[in-house]
This record gives sequence, C-alpha cells and structure tokens, in this order.
Amino acid sequence: MNLKITKLSGDGIGPEVINEAVKVCQSIAKKFNHNINWDEGIVGANAIEKVGNPYPKETHDKCLNSDAVLFGAIGNPKFDNDPSLKIRPEQGLLSMRKKLGLYANIRPTFTFEELIDKSPLKKELIQGTDIVFVRELTSGIYFGKRGRSDDKNSAFDTCYYRRDEIERLAKIGFNLSMKRKKKLCCVDKANVLESSRLWRETIQAMESKYPDVDVSYEFVDAVAMRLIQNPSTY
Repeated sequence: MNLKITKLSGDGIGPEVINEAVKVCQSIAKKFNHNINWDEGIVGANAIEKVGNPYPKETHDKCLNSDAVLFGAIGNPKFDNDPSLKIRPEQGLLSMRKKLGLYANIRPTFTFEELIDKSPLKKELIQGTDIVFVRELTSGIYFGKRGRSDDKNSAFDTCYYRRDEIERLAKIGFNLSMKRKKKLCCVDKANVLESSRLWRETIQAMESKYPDVDVSYEFVDAVAMRLIQNPSTY
C-alpha cells in the first residue's frame, strides 16, 4: 500500500514527538510492506511566526491531498498571557478541525500491565480499565459566537449545538459500543445547560435503534470523580 501522510509537528514538544512517531510508522510500514510518502506543513505558533496565519492555506491543501495527517502539538507560552492578541496558535487547530470536518475525537484509554505500577492511582482501582472517550470537536462553545460589550467590561461565549451534530457523534458512540461492552454513557451537565438537555433528548431518541446497548446518563463532575475512584466500572 502506498500512503501519503502530512506531518504537522507544530510547537513545543511536537517536533520531538513527531520524530519518534515517524520511526514507529516506518517500522510498521516495513513489516507490512507499505510505502509512506511524507509531506510536511506548518501550524500553530510556528506558522504565525513564519506567515502570520496559524493554519495557512498551503498547509490545508497538503492535508486535503493526504491519506492521513500526523499532528504534534500546538501552543506557545508567549501567546498565553496577552489577552489582547487576535491571532493565537490554538486557532490553527480549531480551523483545521472545522475545515477538514474532524468532528469526532476518539480516545481509547486502557492500562498496560507492564506499566500499571507507575500509575499514581492504586493498581487495584485501574486494573482492567478499558474505555473509549468520544468527544465532539467542531461545535459547542469553542465555535459559538463570542464577544465583548461596548465598554469591554463583560464578555460572552455561546455554546451552540445542532441536533444533527449530536446525532452523528452519538452514532459513532453507539456503533463502538456494539463492538465492545455494549455500554454507552452520555456525559453532560443537563441539570444546568440547555445544550446538554438537547444532547440527552437526542440520544434518548436514538436508543430504540440500538436495543442491545445499555445507555446511561451522568453529570460530568460525577464522572470525573468516578474516573479517579473506580474507572473500570465504565
């Protein structure tokens, strides 16, 4: 198989991580007789310093013309402490997500027996942990309307979701559940946020299509506690 992969090393530890990731990819390619053609683009603070744009068109075009993108890290401390800056490294990541339609962040979380004693949590609490987090990436508060009042003394960020955006992410969660433990937990703040109530309403309406999946609903603060106390229950 011939593959074209664009490297976006980005900022900070990104280049170091990407260099090692490339070695892993090359080893896999060699073992399974694949050929990887590498391209490289700039993003984040590195791109701002070079061309004034955290996600330039040239980088976007390279991503579109690739089979995959290998992304490092983004951000630079010198941009963090100046609230007046209009262009920030993180805007590059958000722009990339939106333009490439990367709406689902899928993060497997499990333990390696060889490393389990290195965890700050007790071995008996985390042994057997096997969770996949599915997070929405192209809507919500990061992409809603935002601004300041005329006197600059108040500010707002809008958390906005459409039902179809929730449905497409929930579908991924349901389908993953069918291949795994047949358990799905919707994590939200529905006791406070109207947007979270739309999430619950939408997922509840989808439950009948997946009768074998045990669906639960929990508030995010309770889940944060359970993930520390007993993560293997998920």
